[in-house]
Amino acid sequence: MDTAELVVLAVPFAAAKELTAALGARLSGKVLVDISNPVDASLDALVVSPGTSAAEEIAAVAAPGTKVVKAFNTTFATTLVAGRVAGTPLDVFIAGDDEVARKQVADLVTSGGLHAVDVGALKHARELEGFQLLHMALQISEGGYGWASTVKLVAP
Repeated sequence: MDTAELVVLAVPFAAAKELTAALGARLSGKVLVDISNPVDASLDALVVSPGTSAAEEIAAVAAPGTKVVKAFNTTFATTLVAGRVAGTPLDVFIAGDDEVARKQVADLVTSGGLHAVDVGALKHARELEGFQLLHMALQISEGGYGWASTVKLVAP
């Protein structure tokens, strides 16, 4: 990890926050990608306070110089491995306060054959996490989607 430019936190939110704090200065200067969704066990509520996000809470405990970017949280593991749903490449929504860091993550996304969607500042991680909460809830509703759906931006 010490030589990596980009570190992906592929752990639950609580663990991501703890790990970020524990790694401290080792993350300074790196892009730290938060993929977590701060949801409760029943998948019906976010566990972060209104007006904030998991990514912002992680950024608050990160060492100075750590560039936190929210990405991949709106993709389920099975669809991410496949890279497509119904033949369409996945959209990966990216939020972060550092434009260069967002570009690095976008480059990672496109190198994997996916479509990067830059949504701007890290404050938009809250909307991404809320949107994914709804997406997750739809998976367990009557008739659900079997955790095989995706969130896709379609424009003319």
